[in-house]
Amino acid sequence: GVWGEKMLFGRKYMGTLRVTFVIDEHGTITHIIDKVDNERAAQQVRELLAS
Repeated sequence: GVWGEKMLFGRKYMGTLRVTFVIDEHGTITHIIDKVDNERAAQQVRELLAS
């Protein structure tokens, strides 16, 4: 995750955002998924890698 601005009930505050980073064998970030669905996170990564 990353630290960033969130909103709850119309109030902005700073907090941890759910973000997934896909990193290749060289340590390079190849993809960033910023709309992570907790129940489908693994499937989201598999779909991304298959494309």
